[in-house]
Amino acid sequence: MTVPITRWWWIRHAPVTSHGGRIYGQSDVPANCANLASFAGLARLLPTDAAWIASHLARTHQTAAAIFAAAGKPMPALLVEPLLAEQHFGDWQGLTHDELAARRDGAWHRFWLAPAKLAPPGGESFVEVIARVGTAVERLTAAHQGRDIIAVAHGGTIRAALALALGLEPERALGFVIDNCSLTRIDHIGASASSDDTASAASWRVATVNQPPVIADRG
Repeated sequence: MTVPITRWWWIRHAPVTSHGGRIYGQSDVPANCANLASFAGLARLLPTDAAWIASHLARTHQTAAAIFAAAGKPMPALLVEPLLAEQHFGDWQGLTHDELAARRDGAWHRFWLAPAKLAPPGGESFVEVIARVGTAVERLTAAHQGRDIIAVAHGGTIRAALALALGLEPERALGFVIDNCSLTRIDHIGASASSDDTASAASWRVATVNQPPVIADRG
């Protein structure tokens, strides 16, 4: 019996270099797409027949466009999924870490006591990010079952997807390094329907995490 496998190819957007050291979260800042080798490397690694999804933030669309430009192909219409956006840092967006520390209102210091569970003022916690990303992943996996899904998203989004796949405590998922333009692949293995004892529930497997688009020549 064939079990459907849905492969999620997660790409973190190209770096943001115009933030001036400020927390940007869901601020719609542009990506720096100057590193053409990264996009060419991603184009070689990715499947050709896939559903392309991006968050509503421009930096994910710019990254997708750069990948297609490197491959010499026109970019198809992206499925825009706002639930795959970066964590919202609320009142802290646009501020530097030094400016936050100077406020002395205690919120910044409390946040680092439990960074996964506490939300910035007017923002959301990483636990809340996991919940909303999970809603989108479940819906999109069902909609594209058995296909490849390429999702251009954000570091927090990808950490949330890993937390869901591995059943991790949120604080542990924050320990993953997710570099810009890196590739993380997570496969959803569908449930098998059977009348005997071989039936199984759906599960996840992690194929690669934070894979660089270009492997450096080590000589």
